[in-house]
Parts: sequence; C-alpha cells; structure tokens
Amino acid sequence: MSIDAKGTKILARTFFQQLKAAGYTPNQIIGVATELIDLVTVEVKENAAQVRATEPDLNPELTPMPPVQVRVRPQ
Repeated sequence: MSIDAKGTKILARTFFQQLKAAGYTPNQIIGVATELIDLVTVEVKENAAQVRATEPDLNPELTPMPPVQVRVRPQ
C-alpha cells in the first residue's frame, strides 16, 4: 500500500472515530460521508468546466461527471 493510501486510510479512520466519539449515529456518519462526496463532486465539475472554458482544445473528450447519489437504507 502506498504512503498516500495509508495516509488516506488513517485520516478516514481518525475522522470516523472522532464522529463516533462525538456521538454521531451510523446514519449521521453516512450523511457526513455523503455530503463530503457531494462537495468533491461539485468541485470536480467546477474544475472541469473551468478547464473546458479556458482551454477547450486541450480536453475535447472531457465531459461532466454524472451526479452521485448515495441512498441510505432504513434499518
């Protein structure tokens, strides 16, 4: 496993443990994770749009990512 992958796993595990210690329920933690994914998706889309707007000839195959939806199953 690369150093970056290890660091990412450590960060995720630490964040998860902090959320649990703060009293977040599993569904609330899933909600936080969903919001993080949504924020990253928006940023990726915005960056792709900026690249297309400023240098369209360099990235003709670049298309917007479809929206990401995570659904939580009731328990």
